[in-house]
Amino acid sequence: MKTDFFKYQAPTTPFAPGLEIKRAAGNYIYDQQGKKYLDMVAGVSALPLGHCHPAVVQAIQKQAATYMHVMVYGEYAQAPAVLLCKKIAATMPPALDMTYLVNSGTEAMEAALKLARTVTQRSEIVAMNNCYHGNTLGSLSLMNYEERKAPFRPLLPDIKNIQFNCLRDLSLITEKTAAVVIETIQGGAGFIMPHPRWLQALRERCTAMGALLILDEIQPGVGRTGSMWHFSKYGIVPDAVITGKGLAGGMPIGALTARTAHLEYFKKAPILGHITTFGGNPVIAAAALATLTQIEQEGLMEQVRDKELRFRESLTSPYIKEVRGTGLMLAAILQDDQHTAAIVDRCREKGVIFFLLLYEKRAIRMTPPLTITQGEIDHACHVLQETILEFYDPVRAH
Repeated sequence: MKTDFFKYQAPTTPFAPGLEIKRAAGNYIYDQQGKKYLDMVAGVSALPLGHCHPAVVQAIQKQAATYMHVMVYGEYAQAPAVLLCKKIAATMPPALDMTYLVNSGTEAMEAALKLARTVTQRSEIVAMNNCYHGNTLGSLSLMNYEERKAPFRPLLPDIKNIQFNCLRDLSLITEKTAAVVIETIQGGAGFIMPHPRWLQALRERCTAMGALLILDEIQPGVGRTGSMWHFSKYGIVPDAVITGKGLAGGMPIGALTARTAHLEYFKKAPILGHITTFGGNPVIAAAALATLTQIEQEGLMEQVRDKELRFRESLTSPYIKEVRGTGLMLAAILQDDQHTAAIVDRCREKGVIFFLLLYEKRAIRMTPPLTITQGEIDHACHVLQETILEFYDPVRAH
């Protein structure tokens, strides 16, 4: 299968390991030879309940046997999608009461950019340095990473990048700005946390300038930081929230949640202002509804803080300079970037899956399922530290 994988499936990188998957369950992935891997990545934050959670599987099977795709998005009232939107509204500030369901986080961002320009009748979008919001043309335009953007130019015009957590740069948000887009924790940049004072000032500046504040919760959302949405810890109300990844427990989904008064622009300015065939798919919506329900019923968000502390207490290697992030969105930052990829590869050979970050080349990603146990955390941290030692101090390692 690996030969055919490299021959027929379009690649994204020259470095894909091509791990041949047989099955996955709970916090583990199994290859074709039966080897077990502890998953400390959760499909890049997409599996809050781990692999094939029984409640999610049951919801998918039940809905698939009832009806699947019946009509393009927004034409028929389909119970799973309606109930999911109602559930999302219950987790948001009251002002954010309507959700547009799509197929991925980057599609939700595309819709949000269109909405911001329609609502404000302005074109300028302000994004952060080292941001990542997806790879479609609009989302890609928000980056200031020229190596990735150059082959695809011309991209969206009127994009301005400012520094995350920089109060001085907020003056660059003006009456020409349609929206400011931020990740509530910068992911690819190295799991950078927002400063509360800056986030409050950002909200105030957007309000003063009449610009929409769009928060990207694709990675930190769905309970990963100990609350359903990370922004809720800061006492601010955004104008729109983007989510995806973990929302459907491993199924493809994206969602744009905003004010009803804003989202109604899509039906009139112009009509069909955003349209998607498979957004709100009933099988995926059923999976998402089951995912949100199980996170609450199993009390997984209440366990996140203790699990974060277990990671921080266990990662004592002198070659780890800091552990960034919060909750179960963590990154171990090495002293340099010369061995990062090799360490991740070696850990995988030992049966523990970690991953890398886009911009911060010293970082080892740790975003396990919320169902990770204390014992599994201990084992993963032991393997990671043992492997780091092999590369930085091989004499001592042996």
